[in-house]
Formats: sequence, C-alpha cells, structure tokens
Amino acid sequence: MTVLPDDGLSLAAEFPDATHEQWQRLVEGVLRKSGKEASGTAAEDALSTSLEDGLRARPLYTADDSAPEPGLPGFAPFVRGGRAEGNTLGGWDVRQQHTTGDNAAVLGDLENGVTSLWLVTGERGIPVASLGATLDGVYLDLAPIALDAGSEVEPAAAELLRLYEERGIAPEAARGTLGADPLGFAARTGNEGFPFAPVAALARRCAEEYPGLRALTVDALPYHEAGGSAAQELGASLATGVAYLRELTEAGLSVEQAVGQLEFRYAATADQFLTIAKLRAARRLWARVTEVCGAPGGQTQHAVTSPVMMSRRDPWVNMLRTTVATLAAGVGGAESVTVLPFDHALGLPDAFARRIARNTSTILVEESHLSRVIDPAGGSWYVERLTDELAHAGWEFFQHIEQQGGQAAALRSGSLREDLAATWATRSAKLAKRREPITGVSEFPNLAERLPERAPAPTAPSGGLPRVRRDEAYEELRARSDAHLAATGSRPRIFLAALGPAAAHTARLTFASNLFQAGGIEPVTGGEFAGSGATEACLCSSDALYEEQAASVAGELRAAGAGHVFLAGRPGQYSGVDAYVFAGCDAVAVLSATLDRMGVS
Repeated sequence: MTVLPDDGLSLAAEFPDATHEQWQRLVEGVLRKSGKEASGTAAEDALSTSLEDGLRARPLYTADDSAPEPGLPGFAPFVRGGRAEGNTLGGWDVRQQHTTGDNAAVLGDLENGVTSLWLVTGERGIPVASLGATLDGVYLDLAPIALDAGSEVEPAAAELLRLYEERGIAPEAARGTLGADPLGFAARTGNEGFPFAPVAALARRCAEEYPGLRALTVDALPYHEAGGSAAQELGASLATGVAYLRELTEAGLSVEQAVGQLEFRYAATADQFLTIAKLRAARRLWARVTEVCGAPGGQTQHAVTSPVMMSRRDPWVNMLRTTVATLAAGVGGAESVTVLPFDHALGLPDAFARRIARNTSTILVEESHLSRVIDPAGGSWYVERLTDELAHAGWEFFQHIEQQGGQAAALRSGSLREDLAATWATRSAKLAKRREPITGVSEFPNLAERLPERAPAPTAPSGGLPRVRRDEAYEELRARSDAHLAATGSRPRIFLAALGPAAAHTARLTFASNLFQAGGIEPVTGGEFAGSGATEACLCSSDALYEEQAASVAGELRAAGAGHVFLAGRPGQYSGVDAYVFAGCDAVAVLSATLDRMGVS
C-alpha cells in the first residue's frame, strides 16, 4: 500500500461536520424572514415540491434516504440499465420517425447520424406497398427497422420480411420490431383492436427465425398523450405487457420467447429527473413481472420526446425541451431514442428540423460524452429515492388496472380514460394558473412572431383516448386573437396604466403585459387611454401607490371609455376596479372572459 506524504492540505480538516438539524434551523430562519413559522420537519416540508402521483421532491436528500439496492447494470432488477455496458458502446440508438415515404429524407437521416428508422405505415402513414421504395438504398442489415402499422401490422410485417429475403439479408442480421400493439391501437381508436392470432404467429416466427426482430411494441404514449402521469404510464405499460405475455404463452410460446418479443416505448419529458426515474423504475417493475412469470429478464426501451410538451407557438423553444428530454432518456438508460422535430406540432418537419432532431443525440453523445458513463444518475440519493417511490406508484396503478380485469377491460369500460382525465384536469388547472409555465406560450409570448409553414402531417388515429397538449388552452385563445386580426386588421388591445416611477410599476407592468399577451391581447402602454384603441385597462404599480391613486385613476379610465378595469396585484377593495390579476390567478379564465367582453369569438 502506498502511503501519501502529509502535505498539510487535508480537505475539510478544519470544518466540523454539519448535521441535518443544523440545516433545518437555517431553513427556519429563512422562512421566518418571509413571514412563515415552521420548525424541524415542517420547515423542510415547506420547501418541498409536489409532484404528480402523490410524490414530493424534498429540498435535501442524504444517505439516510434509503432505497432498495439497485443492483448492477445488466443484472436484475435492471434499475441501473438493461445492459452491462449501458450505452457506452457508441451511445444509444438514434431512431428517427418517418410518416411519409420520402426516400431522400430517409437516406439523408441515415447518412447523417440516424442509426434506425421508425416507419409509420398503413392508411395513416407510408402505404405498405411503398415500403420497398421508401427503403430503397437502405442497408437493412445495418439499420434496424421499427414498424408502426396500426391494424395493418400483418401485411406491413409480411412486406418487410419479404424485403429482407429479396435483398439477401440473413435472418440473424435483421433487427428491429414489427410493432404489433393491439391494445395500443384500441387505446388510440376506441376499437376492440385486431385479432391476436396473427400477432402470435408473427411472434413465433420472429422467435424461431429472426432472433434480432421483436414482434410487439408496448406503446405507453397513448396514455401519456391522454394526460396520464408517469405512474399511470408505467402502470398501463405493465398491464399491457402482462396481457401480451398471457396471449403469447396461450398461443404456445414459452415464457422466455414471449418476454423476448416485447419492446416498450415511453415518453421522455423536459422534467429530466422524473424521466430518468421513470425509465429506471420501468425496468425494475418489468423485472419483477418476468421474475414472477419464471423467466427473469430485462426490458428493452424506446424513449420518445413527449408530444404533449411541444408547443405550436414559439416552436424554437421545443429544441431546448427535446434536448433536456433526450439527455434524460439517455441517462435513464433507454436503448433507442427518438427526438421529435421542433416543428412536430405544426406538421411535417422540413430538412432543417430533421437535422436538428438527429443532431441533438449526436451532440449529447459525441460532444457531451453522456454515453461514456454507465447509469450516470446512479447513486444520487434523490434519483434513487424518486425511482423507488415512482416504482411503488406505478405498481399500485398496475394493480388497479388488473383488479378491473386487465388492460383491455379497463379500456372497454372507460375507467382508464376517467383516471387519465382526472390527472389531466389537475394538471390543466396548474397550467391555467401558470404554476406550470410554458415558455413562449403562457410566459414571454411573442404576438409578432411568424410561425414556420409546414405541410400537414398524416391524420393521426382518433376515436379512442384523447390527445392533449400543454399549450391547448392558450392555443385556443391565441387562435381567437389571430382570427380577430385577420378579420379586423388589429388584435384586441388592453391599456396598461402605469402609476408612479418605473421602480414602482415595472414589475407589475411586465407581469400584466406577459399575461394578456398569452391570450393574444396586445398591451398598450404610454399615452392616453382614448387614443389607445383599447376597450379595457389594467392598473400597474406598487401597493403603496394603489392606496393613493387606484380609485381615482380607475374613475378617470372609466370616464375615458374603459368598460372594464383590472388591477395587477392581490385582490383588494379599490373603488372602480372590476377584477384583479396576480401570480396564481386562473389566467385562462381571465383571458377567455376578457376576449368574450371584447367581442373576440
């Protein structure tokens, strides 16, 4: 053993160890200064953040925040990754989605960093008969193919297998997934799905002839896109996976073969820690399912940046959202990652958008070196605890579905829809009150922006679970404003009356300006109300100046023709003021009512 010389520089030698109690006392002092009295654990709870599924993110985690042993990467319970090497061998699989048979776009992606293709085929995507032309020039032994054919999975799979044979691809060289997902199709369309017998036959053929192909995809995106929480997404995917195992084993496949035929697809959001924990928890939960079934195995994961978080307004911000989501997916251990282009919500992506999407993964792998470390988040007390708590919440929802007879029964009865709708209603309230801000939409909107024009995307399946977006309530308001602009040549306006010096009114003037622009209402500052073109006004200043001037200025505005007067600040008793706008108010309700009064339909 080598003994290092004493150089007199022992780290932290002069500092006593701090205790958790000392930290809590410091928190108590900070809270006291802000007018809140709390001590001990209550003081710590005051700084906690509420998450969905009844979870809370605490301000401090220590070694005392125990979680079950996560195991080693590539070994049960697979919390730390489905493969021992993680994503260190070249990074994760960069899987680009294509909904049209544009061969040039497909080849361009593969030549510039994409390593596999996700092809939406069938009546709402690439025609099955065009699959060969779409894949012309593609080395099928190098580029895995993931099909997404809805009810046309059988002919689409047959065509892909025919192409393998026609082009001389050895069965063991074919890789990817045929994408059969009857329950996912039922969730999307409201139909009963399609017969499972052909799916089982495909699975048997893959298991026996094509070891690198999987027949089924357990797609959790329908539940995420219907407004579900992370735990609901996990629970629904487990229930779907279990249903498929039952069907496959009843059709004669062994448990090992059945487990090997499933690939799981999850949403990756800009909440990076929740995404990391979700992917880790998903592997742990599936490991428990396979253990009980008698064939312990890991879970192959395909992560897709969340369509729910993508905004139509200020779409450039989506580049930042997808970057954080991709980072989380890679750190969370997903084998394949799809980055939706920033203009995904506007229609078909152009070449620039596809380039940015694929380069997002390239930068994170090649320049940020995220793939050089196996399970980078492992050992974080926060991530390990969040993984454990989310796993329990997901398992509880899985049991809830199983108690109703399984995933198919929960879809048929509508109970799953109701569960997801309740979660979305709670989240919608936070979005409406801007407790969950959307940059470029509910915060810092730009009324003068010109949106990129895109060709319409193929119509997505409908009739089943709804598809929601975070921006939908504000988008409806902005659409009303756009229609008014097109019809009259100007947007609805509100006059912001700034009282006193800039130091007194700037903060609330900025707040009110952002709030009203989120609804497509143009703020007008300076000058007189009479020449502003506005029909309503909002007072902006400090509480002290409100006491002195609010009532009189409100009276003057009414005399000048203001039909409704707001005050930016907490509700008070000011004569002439009709309503108040403040942090935490229901912005959507305020803006909708304002547009109604302005005659903006």
